[in-house]
Amino acid sequence: MTNKNSPALEQEFEHEPVPLSHRHSTGSVSAVWFGFPMILTNALFGGIITWHLGFWPALIAILLGNLVLFAYVGALSWFAGNTGMNFALQAKRTFGTKGYILVSGFLSTVVIGWYAFQTGLTGTVINQTFGWNALAVTAFAMVLYTAITFLGVRALSVLGMIAAPLFVVLGLVALWLISKDHDFSTITQFTGSSSAVGAMSMGTAVTMVVAGFADSGTMTADFTRWSKDGKSAVIAAFSAFPVANVISYLFGVVIVAVGAAVDPASNGGNFLPMLMGHGMLLSVIAFLFVFINLGSVCTHCLYNGAVGFSHLFSSKMRLWTVILGVIGGALALAGVWSYFLEWLSLLGIVVPPFGAVMIVDLIFMAKISEQRQLRQLRRMRGSAFAAWAIGSLCAVIAHIAFPQFGEAVIGLMTAAASYTLIVKLKGESTVTVMEEKNA
Repeated sequence: MTNKNSPALEQEFEHEPVPLSHRHSTGSVSAVWFGFPMILTNALFGGIITWHLGFWPALIAILLGNLVLFAYVGALSWFAGNTGMNFALQAKRTFGTKGYILVSGFLSTVVIGWYAFQTGLTGTVINQTFGWNALAVTAFAMVLYTAITFLGVRALSVLGMIAAPLFVVLGLVALWLISKDHDFSTITQFTGSSSAVGAMSMGTAVTMVVAGFADSGTMTADFTRWSKDGKSAVIAAFSAFPVANVISYLFGVVIVAVGAAVDPASNGGNFLPMLMGHGMLLSVIAFLFVFINLGSVCTHCLYNGAVGFSHLFSSKMRLWTVILGVIGGALALAGVWSYFLEWLSLLGIVVPPFGAVMIVDLIFMAKISEQRQLRQLRRMRGSAFAAWAIGSLCAVIAHIAFPQFGEAVIGLMTAAASYTLIVKLKGESTVTVMEEKNA
């Protein structure tokens, strides 16, 4: 039972749906998701996309990517809000009582890779901006982020309430400082760098936007299961995609388009350097901002991983928060995190097909899924894994051969279509009807 005197350490319901009596307000759940995408990394990516495509094409790519994310994350969130199930419980219904171990274990490991990457990035950013020892800062960040995650989902909500407004305020301050030396009326005329023309397609840019939150977006149920119902969960997802995600990207778009970015080809629209050299107060706030901002990403990823592994090992979320926090922190301290980015981005292409299969199975084929749940669940559902494999293969082929068409979207669509076709060909719907008649 929940300890009424310690709401910060309330039960996390790792192994069962969150009961209605313990659900949180729409605002509280939205704060969890809204603060997640409001990060410097997105401003960096927004700037890089703009550097390659120009203002208007970049804007279109960012909006398209966010529409895909909203449809994807919104659908998974709707089911989570209606059932209270976390990602592992959802995956168990679609992929089987043993098959889900592969899915949940894989994604829970991937998000810890992102946790390690962002924790290491914290030390690097502080080192490059303020000159502090990178390893010492990384170690401190590991302890800080693990401690916040240990408190549970309510702590993520509070952090989001701080991180998102602070990002917007400092972003606006950076733009105000930039306006003193740059003409903002020319923003829409920026057509991209002549040296970068043709290096990135519209489809690649859309995939970059989608892949950025493919992992935690697929595991959205870990957050949105706390919603009072499906509608509230969709609102929470909408607060992130497109609202918060687009806002964070736009700062990077504007900074590059106006010509104020520092090394836009690799540093994109990162506005942190523009806050330096303007007084001690702003420097101190910027220093705290790095921990709050990147901490928002790290705590969310660590929470996803801890919930996933706690269910896999029939354990507690807080125990796995400590274990994974230390493991991810060790990877960050070892410097391994700097090799993760391309690998994690590729995984971001093959992860969405998992969610596509779950959306079709749990929502569009809900009756079949529910009947399967009421009877005996299969240990391994080959049809679900086959559809994921087809979707992932198509996404990887597209990534190699024709990324201009958007490999992430191709993976989503082919996985969903494949699962629908496989279920129809196997006659699962017919079997279900016959079982109902004989019941």
